Amino acid sequence: MAARTAAGTAHEAAPGLVVLDEPGWTARARAHEERVDRLTAGHRQRAGRKHPVEDFLFSYYSLRPAQLRRWHPGAGVALAGAAAQERLAWRDHTSAPDGAGGTDGPAVTLDVAAFLTRRGDAVRHVRTLLAAVASRPLHLGCFGLHEWAMVYRLDPGDVRHAGWPLRLGADGTDEVVGAHRIRCSHFDAFRFFTDAARPLNALQPRREDQVALDQPGCLHATMDLYKWAYKLSPATPSELVADCFELAREVRELDMRASPYDLRELGYEPVPVETPDGKAAYAAHQRAFAERAAPLRTALIAVCDRLLTQR
Repeated sequence: MAARTAAGTAHEAAPGLVVLDEPGWTARARAHEERVDRLTAGHRQRAGRKHPVEDFLFSYYSLRPAQLRRWHPGAGVALAGAAAQERLAWRDHTSAPDGAGGTDGPAVTLDVAAFLTRRGDAVRHVRTLLAAVASRPLHLGCFGLHEWAMVYRLDPGDVRHAGWPLRLGADGTDEVVGAHRIRCSHFDAFRFFTDAARPLNALQPRREDQVALDQPGCLHATMDLYKWAYKLSPATPSELVADCFELAREVRELDMRASPYDLRELGYEPVPVETPDGKAAYAAHQRAFAERAAPLRTALIAVCDRLLTQR
């Protein structure tokens, strides 16, 4: 039975498989492309000085703007019409069963079996990690000091964002690190600590500890939802990938506002985590981001479950 939606007409061609008509899915694809173009305009057009907030997601993570821009409907959805036929040549794509499609050719869908042959272990790992994070309470006591530990006792010319001044200077930054108990649980933040800062961390996270240590209050764990979303592509609906990307951009902004760098020239007012008021503001932002991240994490777990149950 056909169903009319805001995106066009959809119908079920086989149990668990929805076919979208060409006008509907091409409209969704255009909307996604326009959204990504808006979000990445600065990064794509910028020349000269690197932007420590907006460029980060394309240096720290591996997905390029053109890849983020490419729209996928996700697993369990087939695309009808002439425009879908080129996707038959894409990796892990196949014709929908039972002759779904029309005179322009068969509808095209993700070949879940082929995808899992290549990526099954990754899907299971991502599901395990996301479920573990979702099961834990928030911890809000790190106050973004990982960025401070990344410059601790470094010469000013050696810091990661050497083109930007340290708000308290090198000595003042070192004093903040020395006066606080650092508790960073995320390996991909901890691995950038300076040699002098690593022994000061209450934890010594390793890559193999990630499932055991990641927790929903961590800014990096929230940003990583974007990574897991695109790592699961094309099984992830691209709208969900873009939602995770947009949240990660906002999280990165807080990450750098709470850092030791002075980015007021770029319009970012500091969150002075060396003060009680700054700590309170940072924790409030952490909590709000964790609340926004929770449904995205749940949606990504559902993507994994759909893949693993369709095998």
